[in-house]
Amino acid sequence: MDGPRRRGEKVGDKTFGLGKSADFVKAREVTGGPNDTSTDLYFYHGVYTALTVEAVLLEIRQWMDAHPREVLILSFSHFLGLSPELHMLLISTIRSVFASKLCPKTEVLTLRNLWARGGVIVSYEHVLSCSSADLWPHIPYWWANKCRAEELIQEFESRKQSGRPGGFFVTGMNLTEDLKYICTHPTESLKDLVMSTYPPLLSWVQQQSPGCGEGSLNIIAGDFVTESGFVPTVVSLNEKLLKHSS
Repeated sequence: MDGPRRRGEKVGDKTFGLGKSADFVKAREVTGGPNDTSTDLYFYHGVYTALTVEAVLLEIRQWMDAHPREVLILSFSHFLGLSPELHMLLISTIRSVFASKLCPKTEVLTLRNLWARGGVIVSYEHVLSCSSADLWPHIPYWWANKCRAEELIQEFESRKQSGRPGGFFVTGMNLTEDLKYICTHPTESLKDLVMSTYPPLLSWVQQQSPGCGEGSLNIIAGDFVTESGFVPTVVSLNEKLLKHSS
């Protein structure tokens, strides 16, 4: 699968932004609850989610059951304080929730065999993924740590010159507010920043090439993707692949 895929919303907020293409969900930052002696696991990103990881995964599974022609990539990374036992518990939960929908690691990956094998790819950033047939290795994520669209684009162009990773990788169009930006824009939210920079960012995306060639992109990530032209812009890149194959 060399075509671009979009990223859904962050997990844990009951809004996944799934549908209309192959979806990538960054299920990052998993931990036990603060001062919690139970084995419940939560997503965290500055704050802890109220829902457990299992509850979020069950909701995603229900969505997948209702949309059997969709493909989902779940990327688990940035674990906080997880013991080997909790890693095994998390993996057991993933397997229990998705069961036969988990697509085993394979060299040849197409939509057709993904549909036949269940449609869910789970990437797991831990040594345990090496010995597990149903857990894919970590998916590299290009994160530029910039708050301006021009700087973000410049960073990605520089990385493209160095060559793309093999297999799946993510181009993360996630803007990061630095202290200077926060102090000079006290009334603006992260959403305001993201939405104001999407026009130049999406214009750049339109110029990109999908596929496995040097300088091509794979998965393209973003925030607030359902409230902009992000999804149709990314999905339309697949038309370039269709032209090459016809």
